Amino acid sequence: MIWLSIVLLSCLALAPAALPLWRRTRQVRDERSAALSLHEAQLSEIDRDLDIGLIAPAEHDIARLEIQRRILVADTAPTHADDAIPPVAVWSALGLIPLAAVGLYLTNGVPSLPAQPLGPRLVAQHEQNTRGDAVVQRLKATLAMIPAGDPNLRQGYLLLGQAEATREHYAEAAEAWNHALSLGFDAEVAARTGEALTRAASHVTPQALDLFRKALDAAPKDAPWRGAIQARIAEGEHEQDNP
Repeated sequence: MIWLSIVLLSCLALAPAALPLWRRTRQVRDERSAALSLHEAQLSEIDRDLDIGLIAPAEHDIARLEIQRRILVADTAPTHADDAIPPVAVWSALGLIPLAAVGLYLTNGVPSLPAQPLGPRLVAQHEQNTRGDAVVQRLKATLAMIPAGDPNLRQGYLLLGQAEATREHYAEAAEAWNHALSLGFDAEVAARTGEALTRAASHVTPQALDLFRKALDAAPKDAPWRGAIQARIAEGEHEQDNP
């Protein structure tokens, strides 16, 4: 089925270029053909004039000889079409375009892979979201029962923030990680919290900027995320200077 779709799409894409080329091959398109057609019409005209007595036989012979001379000149005269690309070459180039496209597709594409309709994917996504909501609710219920001094409380908030960030619920993730930070500061968690706040607001907020600065000050020199935090700090400072 996919090959039929490729053929149909190729024909549709090439139609704007193929139609003018096809029309051009069906009409008189150069000076030589136009001149020959004109002179042949003139020959027919002087023959008709001779038949009805408008010109004498001698005048007819002279005019016919002149027109024949012009036909010979027009037939040997160069035209713009002599320098043009032959139609066969143009048609061949057009035919190579879909072949090249198929070649590019086959480098990474998988024609045998079945199509994935949108409906089942939406259903699967909804089921996944439902399961995620249930997990998050159970985790929140568990956190509500953990005593304030229990070390597992901070780890639970870290897990809750990670679960919310995975579902792209960045505001909820930032809230959970803020709880974890209140129980013990960690540079990487502060950086994650600032990033979640930034994504939730679609810009670097003052609170996120403060967290980024604290994270950078406490981060190890070899932390792989230092560059990303520095870029966020520069972005936030630029937004503050240009509100």
